[in-house]
Amino acid sequence: MTYDITGKVVLITGAARGIGEETARQAAAKGARVALLGLEPDRLERIAGELGDRHTWATCDVTDQASLDAAVKHTVGELGGIDVVIANAGIANQGTVAESPADVIARVMEVNLIGVARTVSATVAEVEKRRGYYLLVSSLAAFTALPGMAAYCGSKAGVENYGNALRFELAHRGIGVGTAHMGWIDTDLVRDVKADSATFEDTLKKLPPPLGSIATVEECGAGFLEGIAKRKRRVFVPKSVGLLAALRPITFSWLGDLPILAQAKTMVPRLEEQFRNSGRQFGRTSVGMGEPKP
Repeated sequence: MTYDITGKVVLITGAARGIGEETARQAAAKGARVALLGLEPDRLERIAGELGDRHTWATCDVTDQASLDAAVKHTVGELGGIDVVIANAGIANQGTVAESPADVIARVMEVNLIGVARTVSATVAEVEKRRGYYLLVSSLAAFTALPGMAAYCGSKAGVENYGNALRFELAHRGIGVGTAHMGWIDTDLVRDVKADSATFEDTLKKLPPPLGSIATVEECGAGFLEGIAKRKRRVFVPKSVGLLAALRPITFSWLGDLPILAQAKTMVPRLEEQFRNSGRQFGRTSVGMGEPKP
């Protein structure tokens, strides 16, 4: 049976840009009432205004429980409850572990993994009332790894297994849990990395699909909503990412290491130099350490 989101309340973190924004627009177009949460109030207010008066927004830092709790209270007050939560907020640092301050690595982990866990804790009582659904945004990075992405890959792998256990814990409460695994999506985050690193873009061109492919935010939003409609346990965007999930015993084996190690000795120093020259720990449009961007 299809889980119809018409009239249902869909709360989305990281809704000011990229995947979160596009999914909010598509959900609203399908009749959902959307709560947009994020760290960029001007963008959130504008998007909510464009969607219409049946929607709401709140400034929210997913690493701050009080901020999340306040945003959830606001959502319930404005829209009456919560049916679906898309825990989408995420960031990626630019640089290797050896070249990045510890606080930068920790910030990626806190937003991408701890932020998901905090989002669930803040919303689970409301979602249970409506026997709703969680879509926790992981990544293709849960199934593979590339140099320069240690914090991101680690956090996204954590989201996947957190979701696996959460699915069992919430089943008797009537709540569904899925994890979303995307390849590269044409968002500000990906465009920022490409702008700061020619090596990153060159590497993408050498990788086979879906590792080297870039999908649109429209495809990603549609994939998320299809997953929600079917209350899926896994959502793959594009669907070929599912093949890599099945192949992870190989990608994480010594055999899978060989092609990456063959390039790492030259690739990693180039990446480090390019990111060092950019003068940024996060992309140009990234909220990064929590500061709103124009």
